[in-house]
Amino acid sequence: MPPLGAYAIVAAVAAVGTYVVMFPLRVLAVRVGFVDEPDERRIHTRVTPNGGGVAMFVAFLVAMIVASQIPQLKGIFQGSSEPLGVVLGGAVIFFVGLADDIRDVSAPAKMAGEVLAAMVLVFLGVTMLQFKIPLVGFLVLSSGSEWTPLLTALWVVVITNAVNLIDGLDGLATGIVAIASGALAIYGLRLVDQGQLAPDNLGPLIAVIAFGVCVGFLPHNFHPARAFMGDAGALFLGLLMAAATMEIGGRQPEASGQTFFFFIPIFIPLFILGVPIADMAFAFIRRTGKGTGFHTPDKDHVHHRLLRLGHGPRRTVVILWAWTALLSGFVLYPLFASKANAIIPFGVVVLGLVLYTLFHPGLRKNAPPVEGDADDEQPGLAPAPEGGPGPSVEAVPLPAAPVGDPAHSAHGDRGGATPREGNGAYVVPLAAPGIVPESVGDSN
Repeated sequence: MPPLGAYAIVAAVAAVGTYVVMFPLRVLAVRVGFVDEPDERRIHTRVTPNGGGVAMFVAFLVAMIVASQIPQLKGIFQGSSEPLGVVLGGAVIFFVGLADDIRDVSAPAKMAGEVLAAMVLVFLGVTMLQFKIPLVGFLVLSSGSEWTPLLTALWVVVITNAVNLIDGLDGLATGIVAIASGALAIYGLRLVDQGQLAPDNLGPLIAVIAFGVCVGFLPHNFHPARAFMGDAGALFLGLLMAAATMEIGGRQPEASGQTFFFFIPIFIPLFILGVPIADMAFAFIRRTGKGTGFHTPDKDHVHHRLLRLGHGPRRTVVILWAWTALLSGFVLYPLFASKANAIIPFGVVVLGLVLYTLFHPGLRKNAPPVEGDADDEQPGLAPAPEGGPGPSVEAVPLPAAPVGDPAHSAHGDRGGATPREGNGAYVVPLAAPGIVPESVGDSN
């Protein structure tokens, strides 16, 4: 039986650490100018601090130190370089993301940083040791295998970019990673309990810490967000998920009849992280087809499509959280009810059909423009006449909302705004009136 209490302590340390550290970081970010300022293209009307990635990284380090001192978890750290590998690899990708938050980094440079972080993981042993290829066979990877660096780099790049691309609405990436990492932690600990995974496997610990930092950051990041995680946070969470999935999915035995996913472990992260991975895959296909670069922003991500269907930002986030929880349930349920294996293939087909029906770009073209939730609509804005140049404003001037009022959200959900990729900010038409940025600092 794995020491569940010890893992719970580590998760609590990560959550409380992230939550508490964010308060001084928000103040400091405003003072040094590490903020996302309102302008004519964004709908949030207050200065919103960055720094969520910093809090996550600091809390992660503290949680790792605490875990290393808990007697039940010391076996994970003794005689293994893998914990150090995750710390150093996480530091590399964290600073790559932080550099991009402070001063834009080119796409090739960012990709080089992701590969460098992956090579740190490889050098210190955080890799897949075995790889089940569906309908082909079981590939055992030695530490010196030529496939190990390639597979690790590919995996890190895929997962980190998937998390980064889904970070387009307040709380979206944070909540999805929280659900996914929680499910992965339960999966890994269940395998340990069943003897399918070594007790000193690092994967469940990393998943537990990822869950904790997301839970701690979510109160600062849910709509209306009071802080952003930036690329530093998104890429860092992606690396944690990549490391945890490699440790758990790439260390399982060759065969077991207990659950469908034992035969194809690669399906575990594809389901648990199904929403961001699918979104990234469609973005790659879509942008390649258009002849644009992969890092070229567009407005066809899954959250954009939900917004065009008429959902507000909060409702869109909750819908995608629910999908992540449902997909994670497909992985977890067979571990506790073996008869559920029979429904997995059919469930995959049903989920695929439902997702296609809901998010097909040609459906519901006449849906009303995205206005956001009714309780967040801003008074004073009236639609433009048909064929007109844009929104119009009533003659009565808009009153200034007090600091801390929901109208001062980091990313409002009014006026047909759509989220901008990577930082959760909303882009609004340049001619949109009635949005008067105020020089306000952080509010609690």
